[in-house]
Amino acid sequence: MTSQFDVAVIGAGMMGSAAARHLALSGASVALIGPPEPKDTASHTGVFASHYDQARITRRADGQRDWSRLSMESVARYAEIEEQGKTRFFHEVGSLIAGPADPNNPVSTFMLDSSAVCDAHGIAYDYLDEAALQQRFPIFAFPEGVHAVFEAKNAGYVNPRAHVRAQIAAAESLGATLFPVEAARVEELGDTARVHCADGSKVEAANVIVACGGFSKAEGLLAQPIPLKVYARTIALLEVDAAESERLKNMPTLIYDAPDRSLDSYILPPVAYPDGKTYLKIGGEPEDVVLDSIDDIKEWFRSGGNPDVAAGLADGLRGIMPGLRDAGVTCGSCVTTYTETDRPIITRQTDRITTLIGGNGSSAKCSDELGRIGAAVALGQDLGGNNGAAALYETDFKP
Repeated sequence: MTSQFDVAVIGAGMMGSAAARHLALSGASVALIGPPEPKDTASHTGVFASHYDQARITRRADGQRDWSRLSMESVARYAEIEEQGKTRFFHEVGSLIAGPADPNNPVSTFMLDSSAVCDAHGIAYDYLDEAALQQRFPIFAFPEGVHAVFEAKNAGYVNPRAHVRAQIAAAESLGATLFPVEAARVEELGDTARVHCADGSKVEAANVIVACGGFSKAEGLLAQPIPLKVYARTIALLEVDAAESERLKNMPTLIYDAPDRSLDSYILPPVAYPDGKTYLKIGGEPEDVVLDSIDDIKEWFRSGGNPDVAAGLADGLRGIMPGLRDAGVTCGSCVTTYTETDRPIITRQTDRITTLIGGNGSSAKCSDELGRIGAAVALGQDLGGNNGAAALYETDFKP
């Protein structure tokens, strides 16, 4: 069976589902192609996605202007997406960025730069020195000299699974069609493109957006390969009971850079997971492990992460939360996809194929705006003017 659309989006993850919604809002006919989350990760042989999770930090504060602006634009539309998709995904618990305040310590850069970017963008925040930080958040025990940027409003975490569901539901309500299958390759046919799917079906469209994260490395999807580094990431989930969850109910999300580099991590407050348990989540790989091939990526997802890394992360979390009462650690696996520019690659490779690739570890909070830009590029729109990428961003999102 072959279906004809204005645009086919390959990849029904955070950026791809966002692009589908924005395309549908523009009046384009849209096909969104991507399989559902596998029921058994350990035996799954197809593709995976890193949004198979319950909590990712969202914030507008960031050490880089473009990532901050991308997040500002996305967060401003959260309520709209939740309403259109009839799904809540945003939890406004606030966000801390903590680190040493010594400008001579390179570890200080992210926290201090985040403060400067907030000032430049007019983002409301509290700068907490050591005493104020201890008074405001006594659940944490940071080393001497640690200060923080605290963003109370429009910050916290998103449920990425729910975020994607909301985007897809909103896109479908606007006329988009979901094809819950895996795309195998793209064939350009002059004035159209044909997406060949793993189940033998075909989808034809005037334009195709490839938004497959690390799986964009698969042969046959892109007109020209884009240099990507896909890194293995382990997360640690520390189980807490109802009493501990209640004690930590006012805990914000946290990005923490220890002065001695012993911990470089992101931390989520207690969140309920599909297994019925509640966990604190911590991530922050101590060493980058590159996954070179598609088979390597799949095997990493199936592995469930590195237990030794998870144990180290858990110990680090207990070190800055000495009163934490947890019932043990579970580990999980995901990946991050980096580009040579450290910015997403959103560009037309040919007259038919547009790339929407490269979250660089920061796309969860920014995915709706990245999808908007990807949709605009695929439709050949001018990105200049007051609402365009050229006006808002320093980068042009090209390789």
